Amino acid sequence: MKYPASWLQGASLGEAIANELRLQIISGAIKKGEILSENRIAGEFGTSRSPVREALKTLSSEGLIQLERMGAVVMGLSLKEVEELYDVRYLIESFVQTHVFAKPQPALIQHLKQIVDRMELAAKHGDPEEFSLQDLSFHERIVAEADHKRILHLWRSIRQIVITVILITTRQVFREGESRIEAVLSKHHQLIRDLESSDPVRIQNAAQQYFDDSRETLHLSFSEGE
Repeated sequence: MKYPASWLQGASLGEAIANELRLQIISGAIKKGEILSENRIAGEFGTSRSPVREALKTLSSEGLIQLERMGAVVMGLSLKEVEELYDVRYLIESFVQTHVFAKPQPALIQHLKQIVDRMELAAKHGDPEEFSLQDLSFHERIVAEADHKRILHLWRSIRQIVITVILITTRQVFREGESRIEAVLSKHHQLIRDLESSDPVRIQNAAQQYFDDSRETLHLSFSEGE
């Protein structure tokens, strides 16, 4: 499993290394307890140790590794921790959805529909990477629309792990076939209809249902042993 090269445009070398290592750690390709060596990683990526240190510092701040004298110890991301990540997403997104759609937002609704159209196109072309990116864009657009500085700061603090998890779960959805992809698209269409209602109770219920469904996919993509 490789991190999509198209997502790395404009990223520093340290960011690119962090993205690839993050994907390998969260997907379980790099196991919990493994020791990451700066020299080995630098050799694999054909670079000096400086961007590797930058990458390891980022991953340490995210709790995915622990920096020790002998190297970086992989802490990994358990199913419980992924579920906790989605708890945070639920708290953020249920708040911003209720806040933003307290009144009609026709322009935003139209934009969200266009994003889902792009997700459908990605599905048609069998492109889970583009599907993942558009899925993130859908949710991120609503977070940005809330114009809430602290919420946006919190979102950005989990964004890289969120997009990595979305990528892993989307690849799982694509492996399961057309019916599962259609279910994800249908879930987004339904969410748009609920947001369009501007009914706070309906929106809260929609957010709860959306994340309950998402947790089912998490259990197919992650296991406690990873």
